[in-house]
Amino acid sequence: MSYRYVYDPIALEEYKDAIQWYTARSERAAENFIIEVKEKIKVICNDPLRYKCLYKGYRETSLKKYPYTIVYLLDEENKIVIVSSVYHHKRNPNKKYHK
Repeated sequence: MSYRYVYDPIALEEYKDAIQWYTARSERAAENFIIEVKEKIKVICNDPLRYKCLYKGYRETSLKKYPYTIVYLLDEENKIVIVSSVYHHKRNPNKKYHK
């Protein structure tokens, strides 16, 4: 059974910032970034245990063409994937799990 997903407010802000950054440089790059994030979240929702639990229940997976990692938590009781961060690879990794 597929899970639903929600963005944590911080993750949504990170996602919007990334879209703005790509839009300022290329509409096509921004559109492709949005598509790749949506596709990755769809994969996560269809098989949320697919990616390793790396830190205090957080799971993560990287995008293929963009330097971002999707960090998420599971609410297994309610079948919800909580996107905790859309994290750029060059940022300080110690702040990836900001909750």
